[in-house]
Amino acid sequence: MNNLAKSFSRVSLLLALVCLLAASASAQSTRKQMRTANKFFKKENYRAALPYYDQVLTADPNNAKALYFAGISYLTFDKEKSADYLYRAYELKPNLDREMEYWLGRADHINYRFDSAIDHFQNYQKTIKERNVERKEEVAQLIQYAKNAKREVANPKDVFVKNLGGDVNTAFSEHSPVISSDYNYLLFTSRSEEATGGKAAEDGEYYEDIFETTRTGEDSWEKPRIVPGALNSAGHDASIQLFDNDTKLLLYQSTNNGDIMFSERQADGSWGAPKSISDKVNTRDFESDAYITKDGTTMFFSTSHYSENGDLDIYMVQRNNNGTWGNPKSLGRTINSRFDEDSPYLSADGTLYFASRGHNSMGGYDIFAAKYDSVARRWGRPENLGSPINTPDDDTYYRLAPDGSYAYLSSYRIGGYGEKDIYTINYIKNADVKGRVLVQGDSTLTLPGVELTFNGVQADNRPISYRDVSKPDSATYSVNVLSGRNYQVQLSLDGEVLETQEFEVPVVLDDTTTIRKDFFVTLEDSTAARIARRAPDAATGEFKMENIYFATDKYDLRPESMEELDRIAEIMKANPNLNISIEGHTDSRASDSYNMTLGQNRADAAFDYLVGKGISAKRMVTVSYGESRPAVPNTSADNMQLNRRTIFRVLQRDEIQQGEEVQ
Repeated sequence: MNNLAKSFSRVSLLLALVCLLAASASAQSTRKQMRTANKFFKKENYRAALPYYDQVLTADPNNAKALYFAGISYLTFDKEKSADYLYRAYELKPNLDREMEYWLGRADHINYRFDSAIDHFQNYQKTIKERNVERKEEVAQLIQYAKNAKREVANPKDVFVKNLGGDVNTAFSEHSPVISSDYNYLLFTSRSEEATGGKAAEDGEYYEDIFETTRTGEDSWEKPRIVPGALNSAGHDASIQLFDNDTKLLLYQSTNNGDIMFSERQADGSWGAPKSISDKVNTRDFESDAYITKDGTTMFFSTSHYSENGDLDIYMVQRNNNGTWGNPKSLGRTINSRFDEDSPYLSADGTLYFASRGHNSMGGYDIFAAKYDSVARRWGRPENLGSPINTPDDDTYYRLAPDGSYAYLSSYRIGGYGEKDIYTINYIKNADVKGRVLVQGDSTLTLPGVELTFNGVQADNRPISYRDVSKPDSATYSVNVLSGRNYQVQLSLDGEVLETQEFEVPVVLDDTTTIRKDFFVTLEDSTAARIARRAPDAATGEFKMENIYFATDKYDLRPESMEELDRIAEIMKANPNLNISIEGHTDSRASDSYNMTLGQNRADAAFDYLVGKGISAKRMVTVSYGESRPAVPNTSADNMQLNRRTIFRVLQRDEIQQGEEVQ
């Protein structure tokens, strides 16, 4: 071997040695990162564990163990990522861990894949040893949770759940909302980085502290600030309730394994040092939450003190004449199950709301409601508030606003900011208001084409508005409005306001109430003449043209739409002087600009079809209103379908010009 060959051989050997050492160092580094991650994982400090698992996965994306444990870690604050990691681990090594099916079931359950969750739980159930009775019972309960959730999600309640927004909610847990009687001052509990100066608890989360904020707009709040003074301790603290005309605050502190405390507002507006609410309530065990009735005579609270298995149960105490609290009394087995019951709240109508992991929960804590039967002297069977108020994960701290028109809720659900967030729930039911628009002084003369706009405000003074147009053949209208409000009803014709009237809609607590209301309008002679010229022939119904409807994000004509367009073509052929406006509408799913285009496409689809049927293009104009003129509020799938429509309006001769579109 010559010298050059020997040199190349030595270099190659050296490079191989360097690569071997680098690979060995990389492997050692990966093992070290896994050990560190697993150390945090075993302490349930998942936030601290995840960066190390992610470092392992950066070096080795197919490391099934890192994917598996990271997936379990993400369950607490990123449901969708948790499922993604767990399924990737499962695809790489299905038999990686005997608990794999269990965790896949948990991830599927909270991600609303209930059938798949049940399958995984049942597969896991077969692997549990007979002597492990506790584990078998747990998995059987999880299967029941999934079945309950599947049923509730398939039958959602007509309520609107809305995230309180990024002014209050963070990537950490926010819960226990407490609103003042004027709706403008909010106390809540957070584990954000600002809690107790950024000090972290053993689980890697920050200690719970009480924060405060003030409303600045309809849906906006000031930047929350930790409540100053002595209200927050070095441990966990949580807001519970404002009472005695907002002069006192009920709160939780983790001292003594968890106690219920109270604080009084000082002259300068700050809160005084917390004191124990009563030694009849607080014990050496865990007291988690409480509620004092408005008259101050009764307190409901959650405690583990009297439970045989350590779960939370709800008790009540009465205030004595001397101001002290009496002996606790259990609410009984109808309310208290063998699982945890927590966060009691009694509404003004006597309904007890509480959170429970038992009864027919969808998973974790659900919110339940129960009524007390004063004759039988017992609580009625708790009712699950259902979806979308409840989810497959924890839903707690349900509190009604002072007038009962909406509620606050703490929940960990898909689409939130991280862990638990605070949400609002529209509580009062809607009512259908129906009637006719008539001429004042002659109840036989109807007014078609009149736009009715119902303007009102919610309990927190946010504006609400609903509209309809009286029908061409009958002058009838129908609007679905939030009840319990006084509305200013504006009646307009062709953009001209005829008059404004007041109409009070009483509070409605069911889903089927219809209120009849006819509106009588005083007309000027010129307006009356214009309406008379435009009105269709009510006797023959020749000018009656029904709306046509579309699928989501589509402008294809349905078979039933073609039938209606065929009928319209026949009417127009029989009435050669009849001109129409074809007006496209959408629901509110997309942006304004996108919906304007979609509405125009829907109007054009009808226009093109009628041209194809021999109707002159000069007799028709098209216009898109996008989402700006909903027939009904976009609050449900059924309502959105009613808004995805094209309508047909009869035009006078001078309202249409060749080649000009109505804007």
